[in-house]
Amino acid sequence: MKQLILGGARSGKSSLAERLAKESGEEVIYIATAALAESDIEMDQRIRVHRDRRPETWLTIEEPVNLSGALSQHCGAGRFLIVDCLTLWLSNILLMEEGRHFRAQTAALIRLLPELPGNLILVGNEVGMGIVPMGEISRRFQDESGWLHQQLAQLCDRVILTVAGLPLTLKGEQI
Repeated sequence: MKQLILGGARSGKSSLAERLAKESGEEVIYIATAALAESDIEMDQRIRVHRDRRPETWLTIEEPVNLSGALSQHCGAGRFLIVDCLTLWLSNILLMEEGRHFRAQTAALIRLLPELPGNLILVGNEVGMGIVPMGEISRRFQDESGWLHQQLAQLCDRVILTVAGLPLTLKGEQI
């Protein structure tokens, strides 16, 4: 089953994904799209909080760019993958080398998703429910995020929006 969990910052998206993975009884592989950055203490702290709450039995793969490659390598029967988070991955590829790899990376994910075996949860921040950002790159990020989420939602079996720790199923079987 392919699932997309969206929500705002600190809405409970990651906790929900982790709970569903634990309940599956399958081998869990966590694909983290953020990498530690020496210059960003606050982000490093966020990453450590996520790491510390994961069971030690889960395999963590840190892949900030080649998400489709990591999914191809690790998805399989009896495995439950979590990608956390699409939004950080999108930031990474949108800003990398002036966005030269952006279209290829997002197209590869969209093409690959229907073919992947096993269970997969994609976690992303819903950034389009607030004000329109002032800067060009911020507006582009908001737009690209929204378009990516729309495409992924069409391909996923279940789509969930989390608000205040509460899941609202938008598509597929209720939780």
